[in-house]
Amino acid sequence: MKRRIISVSARMLLATGLAVMGVPSLHAQISLDSFPKIDAAKDWPWWRGATRDGHASGSDQAPSKLVEGQNSDWSTPVPGRGHSSPIVVGNLVYLLTADESSQTHFALGFDRETGKQVWKTQLNQGGFPNKNHPKNTEASMTMASDGERLYLTLFHHEAVWALCLSLDGERIWEEKIDRFNPKMYEYGYAPSPVVYGDDLIVAYEYDGPSSIVSMKRSSGKRNWTTKRLESISFSSPVVTSYKGKDYLFISGQDSVSAYDPKNGELIWATKGTTMATCGTAVWDDGVVFASGGYPNSETIGIEMQTGKVLWRNRQKAYEQSMVATKGHLYSLTDSGRLYCWDAKTGEEKWVQRLSGPVSASGVLVGDRIYWANEAGDLWVFKADPSRYIEIAKNKVGDEAFASPAIVNGQVFLRVSKQNGKQRQEYLMRFSAR
Repeated sequence: MKRRIISVSARMLLATGLAVMGVPSLHAQISLDSFPKIDAAKDWPWWRGATRDGHASGSDQAPSKLVEGQNSDWSTPVPGRGHSSPIVVGNLVYLLTADESSQTHFALGFDRETGKQVWKTQLNQGGFPNKNHPKNTEASMTMASDGERLYLTLFHHEAVWALCLSLDGERIWEEKIDRFNPKMYEYGYAPSPVVYGDDLIVAYEYDGPSSIVSMKRSSGKRNWTTKRLESISFSSPVVTSYKGKDYLFISGQDSVSAYDPKNGELIWATKGTTMATCGTAVWDDGVVFASGGYPNSETIGIEMQTGKVLWRNRQKAYEQSMVATKGHLYSLTDSGRLYCWDAKTGEEKWVQRLSGPVSASGVLVGDRIYWANEAGDLWVFKADPSRYIEIAKNKVGDEAFASPAIVNGQVFLRVSKQNGKQRQEYLMRFSAR
């Protein structure tokens, strides 16, 4: 049976303290107090942005029409191949990439204003798996930054590794997390790392010993390890806070699970979604949402504190992560159908046919949602539960698997273009003119 796999690395959240910084605190988030060098209005520091749920901050002026040559500030070739999404911290934009011919992983730093590649650091040589899913890459995991260092995960030499770099690309530490050698489904690795307080949280799940682990950001020293089932899945964990309690959510292995991110202890596990999921959980007003995947299709809404199922349906957002805001959930499914559901009841408010397949995740900017399909079509539409209101449809490349980073009125995209048999990836920035 044909398998779908994650194409964007996988994910994270933040900030009751954001309201003080001028960022709307629309729903529960983890405070940014642990990251004094991160500015939520100017930085996109990890998977799905500062709030970890695809909500852009300080970005109301971001352009809806994205036309290269008109409002593109720059377009820079990216060496190698990867679905890692860009992160933006201070004056630099960071990406993970891989040269598959030489079996080499690289971290890249680009100047935010000019797009010029500032540094390139080799992370690994050799040990790539013999097989991977055609929609996955050896560099699908999105980096994370605490504003002082970079954190990333890699799969090579039959193991998952965690690395810490300086913002200039200098290696600080590297730790082998555990053996990782899928045999039942040789589809690679995808989850993105999560920074939480002083810690780095990493998940790995396959048909072998699987876990979620927490490590010290300063040293890579292990804090805790929580065992997971020996079952393939690809979703990134994500952390948030609700009514004074912190939660770590992860979907996959036929359930949605909530853990205490301080110690890895299980809070609840609710049967739902399916065996393999790729998208990262989102939430709104005490309800957490997840979707998948393979072999079944299901989207589910669960009460955050208790794990009680509020609603289910048979729609599937397998690789992509959804967007939840102001009591409604938006999902651009694998087939390219865009749904709006009531967050508490699951009632369908509307559905609009766009175009699939879809791997990139959506980003909310003010009252607009930006969402691309794999063919490089990027729609901008209103987050309006009354009806579908399209603002713009853009052609940003021939492929779009990575998700946008949108911050401070700037839109950063990683796309690829095809010139005959020649494929070339680009990092692009758009802003309002």
